[in-house]
Amino acid sequence: MNIKAIIAYNGAKFYGSQLQPKYETVASFLYDGLKKINIESTTIHFSGRTDKGVHATYQVINFEIPDIWEDRLPHFQSILSRTLPNSIKILSLKQVDNEFHARYSAKKRVYRYLLSTNPTTPFNDDFVTYYPCIDILSIKSAIKELIGTYDFEFFAKGNPQIKTTIRTMYDARIYEYNGMYVFKFEANGFLRSQIRVMVGFLLAISDKKLTIEDLKLQLQKKVLVFNKPAPCNGLYLAKVKY
Repeated sequence: MNIKAIIAYNGAKFYGSQLQPKYETVASFLYDGLKKINIESTTIHFSGRTDKGVHATYQVINFEIPDIWEDRLPHFQSILSRTLPNSIKILSLKQVDNEFHARYSAKKRVYRYLLSTNPTTPFNDDFVTYYPCIDILSIKSAIKELIGTYDFEFFAKGNPQIKTTIRTMYDARIYEYNGMYVFKFEANGFLRSQIRVMVGFLLAISDKKLTIEDLKLQLQKKVLVFNKPAPCNGLYLAKVKY
């Protein structure tokens, strides 16, 4: 039967979400956990990949398990949770129809990027990006330009497996919350490192190193102005909508 699980994880502990040879990833621990309860012939599908150091408060996965667990899913969640490190938590788990696919059924994905103008401490350094000063009014003016359908190729690392680099951004904003600045991005999908490059671009505008016109030119793919990603530690996969 097909199982949908919502998980959260501390990305600082992993070399990304997907399986990679010789590296500890979120997927490698999930597969090891399933193996410990005698489930080996299954494939875990993620709603989207997260890179090394990137966190998730709401990642969706799906995988097949034997039907014998159908009436014991709370017990299954409990024993699977015990096989996982404290840096991965199963928030919920339920049976879904066989057509559900964590990635291909998703309609929208929401990411947040946390930034603080106060120096980080040993207790939050993995989770917040420190930036000493920002011009929030400049960023608010510029970030709205990202809303719409664009070819975001110049805002991402190359990936030959991607068929198209066109994405639709439904929401892009910055706001203050609990003494931090929060970037929010909602789109039908994101390219590799796209959000971090966009944040880096916006911070360069805040620093008066780039302009909104530069951003528009890059969105139109007329010129590659900037593609340096912001640090990974402030980025979170926050929601997946179906």
